[in-house]
Amino acid sequence: MGGKTGKFLGVPYDWRPLTGERVKSRWWNPDDPRWFPPKAFGWGFGFNFARLFGRRGKGSPPGE
Repeated sequence: MGGKTGKFLGVPYDWRPLTGERVKSRWWNPDDPRWFPPKAFGWGFGFNFARLFGRRGKGSPPGE
């Protein structure tokens, strides 16, 4: 755990100051296929609500 971002024992962390862009990209990102991306700030995983509501990014093929 040497920097402001990384992984420790397989769990991600991000101690950089929050930005609106990073919060949005972690909580609502239809282009990210992960349900549980790293948190925008802190230790662990967050939740990508775009996946919950079935949103897909522009580059996703139909039916994915």
